[in-house]
Parts: sequence; C-alpha cells; structure tokens
Amino acid sequence: MDITEIPVSQDNQGKKKKNKKAKKKSGSQEGNGESGGVETKEEKMEKSEPAFPPTFSVSEIKNKQRRHLMFMKLKQEKRKQKMQIKKKKKKEREALGDKAPPKEVPKTIENQRVYDETTVDPEDEEIAFDEGTDEFSAYFNGLTNPKVLITTSDRPRGRTVRFCEQLATVIPNAHVYYRRGLALKRIIPQCIARNFTYLIVINEDRKMVWFSVISLMGRLHTSRSVVYDYRRGKDPTEHSPEVILNNFTTRLGHSIGRQFAALFPQDPQFVGRQVATFHNQRDFVFFRFHRYIFKNEKKVGIQELGPRFTLKLRSLQKGTFDSKFGEYEWVLKRHEMDACRRKFHL
Repeated sequence: MDITEIPVSQDNQGKKKKNKKAKKKSGSQEGNGESGGVETKEEKMEKSEPAFPPTFSVSEIKNKQRRHLMFMKLKQEKRKQKMQIKKKKKKEREALGDKAPPKEVPKTIENQRVYDETTVDPEDEEIAFDEGTDEFSAYFNGLTNPKVLITTSDRPRGRTVRFCEQLATVIPNAHVYYRRGLALKRIIPQCIARNFTYLIVINEDRKMVWFSVISLMGRLHTSRSVVYDYRRGKDPTEHSPEVILNNFTTRLGHSIGRQFAALFPQDPQFVGRQVATFHNQRDFVFFRFHRYIFKNEKKVGIQELGPRFTLKLRSLQKGTFDSKFGEYEWVLKRHEMDACRRKFHL
C-alpha cells in the first residue's frame, strides 16, 4: 500500500509558530502577573483616594451623593487637624507652666464691633445734664412711682391676651384693660388724669406681635418694637424685682434702657429674690425673669419665671404713635443700617 506524503504549506507552519509565540508570551505574562497583580491593585487604591488640587472645590462635583460624602470627609479631616493643633498647644502650655503666653481671645461679632461715636461715657457732663432733664428724671429722683396700663389692639388673639396677662404679673402696679374700639388719642388723656406713667400697647400686625411703650411723664415718647420668641412661664410672686440692664452703651440704647428701668419701682423687695433682666445683644433685647435660690454659702440656683421674649427696636418717636405725621427721633432702615453685621445701634 503506497503512502503519499501531503506537503504542508508554509503559511500554515507560520501560523502555528505565531500561535506558539503568542502562547509563550501570554504564559510569561501570567507568570509575572502574580507578582505584579498586587502592585496594580495598590496603584488602583492610590488612584481611588481623593487627591485634590489646592484650588479644588467640593461644589464642582455634580453627583449629589458623592459631593456629600466628599464634603463630610473634608470636614472630618479639618476637625482632626484642629484637635491635633489644640492638643499640641495644650501640651506646650503645660510644659511652660507659668511662663506660658496668655490665651488668644476668639474673634466674635461683639468684640469686632464697629466703634459708634454716640457711645456713652458715664463721667461725661453732657450725659449727666441730659439725664437730669429728660422725661425719666422725675422717676430716678424719686418724685414719681411707676404705674403702668397695658392694653391691646381691637379683637386680639388669645395668645396676645395671655401675653398681656402674664406681663402684668411681672411688672408691679400694672393694670390690663381692653381697648373696646377706643382710639389712643382718647385713652392717653384718661391715663394722664389717673396718674399712669406708662402705656404699653400690645397689638398685632400680620400675625406679628408689636410692643409699644408710650411714656406719659413730661414729654411724650413712644418706642415701638417687634416681639420674637414669646414663651409662657410660671407666674412670679407679687414682690418688686431687681432690674438688670446689660450692654446698653450708645445714646439711643441708654435712653431705651432708662425707659425699661422706669417700668419697675426703685425699691426692690429682696425677700422675693426676683430679678428682671434686659440684655442687649446685637440690637436684640432679651427679657428674662428669674428667682435666685441660695443652696448653701457658695452655690446659688436660678429658677426662670414669667414670660420670656425678645424685642427688636424699630422706631423711637416724639409724642404718641402717629405713622403719618409723627416726628421720629430714630427709625430702623433695615437695608441701609443692617448692611454691616458689625455695626450696632443700641
């Protein structure tokens, strides 16, 4: 039986050689892959870590969830750095002992306040003259005792009525009467005839409570403020409280503080241990009423009583309140006066 040899073409042989070479290369790559695989994973991990340029902003990330995650990471890093610096400074202060430098005073809006030219100097002769001739001089000289009438607007809401009733428990010798449609020009002569020194009007405008104080001693003055954050508290006793006026530094703030002080009698009854505080901070007047309790010779406790509220002065006017023809001594122009956050008027 004859056997015939079939010649293999050179093209097929070349293909086989190429396949073998390719397999050898792939085998060599697989052999080195085990050692290089760890390196590639580490490189991927390094690439996945956030390495931001110095001018990078988180707001440039368009994905909301990723933007939030990156923001929280950056926030945590800043917090850690801050704590490390704080601990380092603390160790340095402990090591230096008495030779340590004084602590840095933190920057706040209050201590960065823009200087006001009308800041009151207690030793100024002009201030003393004004205090001796203003409408509150009779009260501070002990010639009159405060007597306050509290009234509301027509058809007040229940919240305003409760506010008036509790305000009368805080201010001694205060009486609450409802308007019943009477105009202020008819109420004021009756108040003066009955020896009232102040008229407080609690009215509502667009569901906002306004606090107007009309001084009936000598020259009539009206201060008008907005009431914020009113909360009802427990009723205090009938003892006359002590009065604390805090941070009324300008001429305007000085007159407003004297107006608030003249609402209360000058002879507080210390047996009641009650204090009424008007604290001015950033032109907001915070009112609080407390009773202090002596626990022992060193510790004192405080119990909050009465209403708590915040006032924002809007205007100071000569005479009774008149929005059309009244002569204003001071008016808050919000877009002009409140442009600088570090400038205050009280």
